[in-house]
Amino acid sequence: MAAVVAAVLSLPWWLPGRIVALRGRLFARINGDEGIAVPGDLIGVERFREVYGHPAAGGRSKGAALSDLFWYWLSPGAHVHQEHLEAGERYDEVARTTRRYLAVPRAEAEELAHRCVTRVLREQAVRKGTRHRDAARLVRLRDLMMPVWAEFYYELVFGEPCPRTARDLIVGNADDVVTALKCCGLRHMGRRHRLTRYLAGRLDDVRYPLPEGLSGEERAFYLQGTFFNTAVVQMSEAMAHLLMVLARHPDAAATALTGDDRALDAVMQETMRLYPLFGVAHRITTGDIDLDDGTSLPEGSVLCFGYPEFHRAGFADPGRFDPDRFRDGTAARELNHIPFGIAANRPCPAWRLAPITMRVAAREVLRRYALASSAAHTRSMPNRGPCLLVPRHAPSARGARKDGRAWTHRTVLLFMWARDRAEDVWRSLVQLVLGTYMVWDARRQRLCERHFAQLETSHASSRSGTR
Repeated sequence: MAAVVAAVLSLPWWLPGRIVALRGRLFARINGDEGIAVPGDLIGVERFREVYGHPAAGGRSKGAALSDLFWYWLSPGAHVHQEHLEAGERYDEVARTTRRYLAVPRAEAEELAHRCVTRVLREQAVRKGTRHRDAARLVRLRDLMMPVWAEFYYELVFGEPCPRTARDLIVGNADDVVTALKCCGLRHMGRRHRLTRYLAGRLDDVRYPLPEGLSGEERAFYLQGTFFNTAVVQMSEAMAHLLMVLARHPDAAATALTGDDRALDAVMQETMRLYPLFGVAHRITTGDIDLDDGTSLPEGSVLCFGYPEFHRAGFADPGRFDPDRFRDGTAARELNHIPFGIAANRPCPAWRLAPITMRVAAREVLRRYALASSAAHTRSMPNRGPCLLVPRHAPSARGARKDGRAWTHRTVLLFMWARDRAEDVWRSLVQLVLGTYMVWDARRQRLCERHFAQLETSHASSRSGTR
């Protein structure tokens, strides 16, 4: 009996890792071994930027089985998602439109971010109730931040404050996308389609003209994919990582509150080095790429650029959080650090706006709360960032201990740690089962492959009809 109890208690320390490895093998078996890992045996770290920025490493979707999986996760409308469009007039028009929406003056962006964070945090405090306003509370940081960015990007697109009904639709859509991406839940297409229908009815209310050459439905898909899938999900994830770091490193939190942007930027850069938002970015070569050793990557090769591996290479003790790596005068571009991609291969269009708004959001949260977390912090963050928020005006935050609140907070953190370890066992099993199903289902549906096959059939019919 004792052996059984010991085995059960030891599960959190060994089972999740075994299941992650098994999941990787199953995914590889279903998807095949089409991808060439970069960095890897063929292309080392020293060639990462060169190959990533090569003109022939520009294919986005066509010709890769992996594309079926990403299109499946990002449906509906993946065929007009800026990240997955092939080079050409349609991509150029979509990219121009996105840049116009994101070209917000710094002061305006800061004011909008401050307004959205303040509104959401105040609303949640009111929900908590006056009697409990001084009480610490457990939250999931990704859930805390998602309504903030739903409101921010709604106002960026429509130029007016976000109504609660619209925010609920956006959060429901974004949460469904990221939950599926983490393999913690299946897709719920009804939630996504409800947002599509809402956006389709608001196409005339946007601040700037939408991309030409798209149908009404495709314009709704463009808004949904660019701003209310990618932007909301990525900003919520980025802020959850940053706040988790600040919760686990009080010195970094103190730095953030000083108002020194350069110091906070170093904290943010180190956070994105340790916890890049992208695990793997796959690209399909549109021509041969010659390598120095006399070999070449043939056209149609699928390159899988591993951000975590690249971000760890060349750093001493790469798993340690150390913002000083970015404070010693070394330019970030000279390090193995590309949180927003590289200029030669479609960098993230929000590379300028994101850090500006993240600074504002982090400082506003820290002005209101002291943060603490004992939960695991990993790059994929399937636990959504458990954290304890302690109002800074609460007696325990000012050092009063006679009411026992400091002891209570330590107890809560112990509970958080135990709960997180237990959840990790169950969550890893869920990810194994649901992730395997979704990879299989994506391969079965072949959304990307069928899209390009239909295009080719349509073009062939057009050519034959003009003869």
